Amino acid sequence: MSDPNPNPPLPSDERWARETLTKVALAAVTEQRRARRWSIFFKLLFFGYLVTLLILAWPNTFSASTATAKKHTALVRVDGLIASGAEANAKDLIEALRKAFKDEKTAGVVIEINSPGGSPVQAGEVYDEIQKLRQEYPKMPVHAVASDVCASGGYYIAAAAQNIYANKASIVGSIGVRMDSFGFTDAIAKLGVERRAYTAGSNKDFLDPFKPVNPAEVAHLQGMLGAIHQQFITAVKQSRGTRLKDDPDVFSGLMWTGEQSVALGLVDALGNARYVAETVIGEKNLQDYTKRTRWMDRLLDSTQTRLGAVLLQGLGLDGTVQWR
Repeated sequence: MSDPNPNPPLPSDERWARETLTKVALAAVTEQRRARRWSIFFKLLFFGYLVTLLILAWPNTFSASTATAKKHTALVRVDGLIASGAEANAKDLIEALRKAFKDEKTAGVVIEINSPGGSPVQAGEVYDEIQKLRQEYPKMPVHAVASDVCASGGYYIAAAAQNIYANKASIVGSIGVRMDSFGFTDAIAKLGVERRAYTAGSNKDFLDPFKPVNPAEVAHLQGMLGAIHQQFITAVKQSRGTRLKDDPDVFSGLMWTGEQSVALGLVDALGNARYVAETVIGEKNLQDYTKRTRWMDRLLDSTQTRLGAVLLQGLGLDGTVQWR
């Protein structure tokens, strides 16, 4: 007679052991799957990180090729604040200008400016380079075009060109120099703060914002600003010559519309980059040579500039002279 129950129930201790082993095995499998998923995630994350670094560190490129196949008008843009570490910095602008002038297919160069100004040093370097290139390539026409704003250091760069064009609503001028600071003597007195500065050198705390204004220091600063202003005036007069109207307000720091600037001799005529390329230079094909800075380089330059500013502030030299 056969057994009616071929699979008798296991004893409770064996059943517990089997269930426990099953749970441990399933947990191990689940943990392995989870570890595999995290491994894949971190590998993808690391791969994305490497790709990002490669993109950021990719060599600088121009929107124009090294040498174009047909005749063209070269375009170099000056956009935003003119400063080291900014998009409109002397190093990149000079490199773009040299590339444009050296291209045998370049029929002429248009410098399109949309800038409120910035560093006198950076703007001055670009101005000098344009003058140098004009001497090196005497047959190459080079014209500046004012976009929305062509003021201060932006106008200084424009003045180096043969002619300047603008829209009738462009803002042009601001031929002047400024340096900003603050005074906190009354504020710290009300707060009960005692200023303690230890220096070596009788003028090391020059223009310290936490001490009363010193007329002698202000006079010295005004002399510095006046000297830089005179450099600006001399450059504009040499470049514009008899086209400038004899009006003292021209160099007072005031700004005018493009239409008013034509009457003052700051601008030669109204027109945009396309008009200058087609009508003045005679080659409507515009080729952009503006250098696009790598994000990584801009980040590093910005960090370096900020560290320098912090250092200067610690030395009491945090004032920045600007053409604007």
